Amino acid sequence: MTSTRYGDAIEDALDRLDDLGYERGGDADLANHGPMAAEALAVLGHGDQVPDWVRGYRAAMDHHEPPSARFAIGESSWRDALGAFDRVGDWEALFQRELAEQPWREVLARWWPRLLPGLFSRLTHGVIRTAHAVRSVASTDQPSQRQLTELARGLAYWAARYTGLPGQARFVGQRALTEAVAALPRPSSDLPPGARFARVGSLPGYAAALESIGADQLPDLLGDMTTTFAGIALAHPEINPVPLVHGVTAPAAVRLVLPHLPAELVEPSLAALWQVHTALLLMFTGDAAAEADVLARAMDTDVPAFDELIERAVEHGDEHVIKFTEACLREHVLRPDPRFPAAVFAAQQRIPRWADRQ
Repeated sequence: MTSTRYGDAIEDALDRLDDLGYERGGDADLANHGPMAAEALAVLGHGDQVPDWVRGYRAAMDHHEPPSARFAIGESSWRDALGAFDRVGDWEALFQRELAEQPWREVLARWWPRLLPGLFSRLTHGVIRTAHAVRSVASTDQPSQRQLTELARGLAYWAARYTGLPGQARFVGQRALTEAVAALPRPSSDLPPGARFARVGSLPGYAAALESIGADQLPDLLGDMTTTFAGIALAHPEINPVPLVHGVTAPAAVRLVLPHLPAELVEPSLAALWQVHTALLLMFTGDAAAEADVLARAMDTDVPAFDELIERAVEHGDEHVIKFTEACLREHVLRPDPRFPAAVFAAQQRIPRWADRQ
């Protein structure tokens, strides 16, 4: 276990990662995972490993240059800048300014409902980066400038990669989440995920699914989401594992933020998550037969204890594995379910280790 305090590990990580841009991978435009995974490492009790992990992360893939601010975004112009990634520097400047002038919870509460319709942004990385930053600033009565800057960057990435989905989810149906997932048609398709996303609103079952869950399900819905989608990630070894882990890390991230928001934002947050989940299922999964008995199969799987899974995640090194392990552990503590450790164990085997990428 680490001898480095959480706050010290965060400060060190943010300092080491400060000069990286929002995305990486040349033309791939993959989200910068450095601050998120470093924060998760510190939460898992491995703050001592953060400096070495950051060095490895920086060496693994080139990042884009940090953006510059060009034109101010104000109260009358912010809507036009949503989803404009070439304005990400302007978004960062806006949030830096607001966080310097107002308490961070007030800024968060004002912008959360504005950004919720674009929750899908880059496979939910906007809200996930924001949530890791929120956990960091909430850990102290006096957040540092680096912590507030990271919160500004999480919100800026969400706003600049804002991606709306067609329709609107409403809890006016009769189904539980598991029933809604099972009822969603998922015919096999040769179309790549991007092409499916472009026509997601017209795919069979999409519109009906958005209104299929009942309002009586709301009290337990976050836990239902993380357990169900841990099972979905486990059930599909034939699919690239990375997109499906966000079915867990996104609602787990929202759970981190909700205590700092007004109560009236809980239901729209859950609705936005269900809409994202529906899109993820239609984009990335086909045959759902393996999901039917995944709980029973998880119960029969010989999986290491979470302490060992954490050690394996740190040794594995991949940022998705680290974040997924931390999110599943946190959810498992709240609501123990064999799908969490089984899904973590599977992800650690399916996602390439850093050492294997060299």
